[in-house]
Amino acid sequence: MKSRIVIFDIIIVIIVSALTFFAAYTAYMKPQGNAQILIQGQGREWTFPIDAEETIVVSGPIGNTIIKLKENSAWIESSPCDNQTCVAEGSVSKQGQWAACLPNGVLLIVEGKKDVEVDSIAW
Repeated sequence: MKSRIVIFDIIIVIIVSALTFFAAYTAYMKPQGNAQILIQGQGREWTFPIDAEETIVVSGPIGNTIIKLKENSAWIESSPCDNQTCVAEGSVSKQGQWAACLPNGVLLIVEGKKDVEVDSIAW
């Protein structure tokens, strides 16, 4: 039995190719601007440039979480939670990195584009 290429096959190939190109453009080529620190907690949100030098106190349901921004990175310096995992997390400085104090409802994220590196896992 011979297979024939019909017009619908060509249309499907064009649509899939266009969607693949759009996804690749959105993920890898789209300019994302400068890196920023985004802090969320208790229904509030703060945004700072990555090079800001600030100390932010975020109130949460169990107390205050203190976040430090210095030398192009940010970290949770202290928090009222029992296990202190958020403090042990250390600093974040690259796009996509984050730290959170879940018991206190505080989230710290690095957004935008900075030095994106390809590591051995991604490669």
